[in-house]
Amino acid sequence: MTIRAQITVRGVVQGVGFRPFVFSHAQRRALKGQVLNSSSGVLIDVEGEACTIEEFIKEIKTNSPPLSLIESVERSVNLDLAHYTDFRIVESSANGRRFTHMSPDVGTCDDCLKELFDPQDRRYQYPFINCTNCGPRFTIIEDIPYDRAQTTMRDFEMCRACRAEYEDPNDRRFHAEPTACAVCGPKLYLLSANGLDTGGDAEIIERVRDLLLKGRIIAIKGIGGFHLACDALSQEPVQQLRKRKYREDKPFAIMAASVEIVRQHCFVPDAESHLLQSGRRPILLLDRKPTSTIPPEVAPGVNTLGFMLPYTPLHHLLFRNLDRPLVMTSGNVSNEPICYDDDEASKRLHKIADYFLLHNRRIHMRTDDSVVRVREGQEMVVRRSRGYAPAPIKTAFTFGRQVLACGAELKSTFCLTRHSYAFVSHHIGDLENLETLRSFAEGITHFKRLFHLEPEVVAYDLHPEYLSTKYALSQDDGLTKVAVQHHHAHIASCMVDNQIDGEVIGVAMDGLGFGTDGRMWGGEFFVADFAAAQRIAHLAYVPMPGGAKAIREPWRMAAVYLQWTFGDEFLDLNLPFVKGLDKRCWTTLRSMAATRTNSPETSSMGRLFDAVSSILRLRDIVNYEGQAAIELEGIADRHCTEGYDFGLSLGNAEDVIDARDVIRRAVGDIMDGVPPAIVSARFHLSVARLIVAVAENVRSELRLNRVVLSGGVFQNLFLLERTCEMLRARGFQVFTHSRVPTNDGGISLGQAAVANALIKSGRI
Repeated sequence: MTIRAQITVRGVVQGVGFRPFVFSHAQRRALKGQVLNSSSGVLIDVEGEACTIEEFIKEIKTNSPPLSLIESVERSVNLDLAHYTDFRIVESSANGRRFTHMSPDVGTCDDCLKELFDPQDRRYQYPFINCTNCGPRFTIIEDIPYDRAQTTMRDFEMCRACRAEYEDPNDRRFHAEPTACAVCGPKLYLLSANGLDTGGDAEIIERVRDLLLKGRIIAIKGIGGFHLACDALSQEPVQQLRKRKYREDKPFAIMAASVEIVRQHCFVPDAESHLLQSGRRPILLLDRKPTSTIPPEVAPGVNTLGFMLPYTPLHHLLFRNLDRPLVMTSGNVSNEPICYDDDEASKRLHKIADYFLLHNRRIHMRTDDSVVRVREGQEMVVRRSRGYAPAPIKTAFTFGRQVLACGAELKSTFCLTRHSYAFVSHHIGDLENLETLRSFAEGITHFKRLFHLEPEVVAYDLHPEYLSTKYALSQDDGLTKVAVQHHHAHIASCMVDNQIDGEVIGVAMDGLGFGTDGRMWGGEFFVADFAAAQRIAHLAYVPMPGGAKAIREPWRMAAVYLQWTFGDEFLDLNLPFVKGLDKRCWTTLRSMAATRTNSPETSSMGRLFDAVSSILRLRDIVNYEGQAAIELEGIADRHCTEGYDFGLSLGNAEDVIDARDVIRRAVGDIMDGVPPAIVSARFHLSVARLIVAVAENVRSELRLNRVVLSGGVFQNLFLLERTCEMLRARGFQVFTHSRVPTNDGGISLGQAAVANALIKSGRI
């Protein structure tokens, strides 16, 4: 008996070859009907035997295309027959709820690579080759449904050969919206001080390769913005790039042609190798080999290198027969968003780049490279962007109302929600200037349009001076506005990441975040769920003389902790730090700290890491966020097993953690000639032991056994691994981040979850 069924498939099902997949399976089973993209997902209207349709639906669920991600399959039956005579793919529809997912950009697939390097193929050496299984998605789409007319590829009219492929359901490029070739598609240009070089693509790429090997710096327009590239094995261009970009010390990303070349410089276990070669193609942080010939200037003061493999056809062509890595860092001046528009790049990068490698495919949404690392065989996202966004985070709960969460200030992201999905944005950058704020606002507008979201709730950080907070408060007064404490958002973010709920022991440690008492928190312990976070312990408050300047100059925090620990007598200590201290400057700062003049109080663990780093004479002034702590981790002796002890005053409403014993013993070790690597390791282990001690106290009182670790301090793998080992050895369940960053890049997700819980509980 013939029946008719209408099937709606939702998830990442547009632009990933889903309709040809449905078409081929329907034809194989002699089913009749049609399939189309709509703003609600992929709609299938099918007629045939009931059992055959059931097999068809099962195949859709279990054997979908590699880039697809099915979230739900809904069906309606008992419909009047339409009497279809065949099965067709029909034009897209923009009806209904206008809600679907969008695939991130995907690295070039193996099939396209074979064609790219096949002299007999018509796309031989074409730097914009792609198909349904790879290429740009998020960075070129302007609206949904995902059709060519809604992307920046509408600027290019397909030639007859490309059109034939595009319209053939049995072709790999059927409705691959970026389909193009050298006849009809985007083209490369090389711009120098002497003008525009418009030679053939292959010749231009060859010239760029030669220029890079001669020490030139090239701005390369990619899939989501510009890179600044130079020879990674040559010290002089790397130093020039640092000077021109105003990026003194922060490590540069590196691109290499293959895993084999990466292995010449780093240790690459199997899990890391698979991740490097995945379609996401992130920057992967790897342990550096002592034999690496990459100069220290590429990544000063750290023992890791950030490598990625080519992910666009242009990259693959550039690295063809190139046996050396290239620096491939974000195309921007430090602290500005990545450039993605040709005119913008020529204005902002002309003093950095010697040449510009351009193309005429417009980028609609700028997207920086993602950064990840692997811990215990599991992916740990440090910066979530290209290859990951805008794929949603599936939550274990439903958002009752649509939320816009505006995140924090550093490593900014925003988050929009619908049903059980959280759309965490690509990495925006540090919200400290107008350019980045504009990028932030443009991104929110694009996500609203792309996913047809109309938020009813706006969540934001407590800090009144954050631009994200000011943006949130400037929104329509008809929206419900929810302030979320920074560290509560951290804990909630990790809970969403791990799909858990209920009360947990929350440990939030970072540089700082605005507390409910108006002071700067950052070394915090909570009993928390999504709706509430009771602070049960924290580092004792110390002043930050000069406010934000104390973040940029860790020696100030070192002097504060030494003063607190030893009194004025610390100036008599036989300590290299004291010998190098500007006593006159310290006298002024001491007075400021004592009177709390421009000296906000903080309980930040990040500032304590800064202090220890400076006491060890590793880093008195930082040139990027977290540098002092990163270098402190870098020298830690991994074989050390003993740590210091914090003082913990128990029995108060909030237990106050005293760091003076740690400082006293660290200073004693330094004066006794203990190597800095041992002092660093003992300090790290003391923090891990502190976390365990507080968790055991809470468990004995409240019978809570789940510990959630979040905040930028836990980017420190030495600390994170030792803490997890110690907690698990004592029977705790430990939850850390994987899908979203533990740093402030995950704050927006936590804000959205907290706002949702507060509204559902009736507290808002």
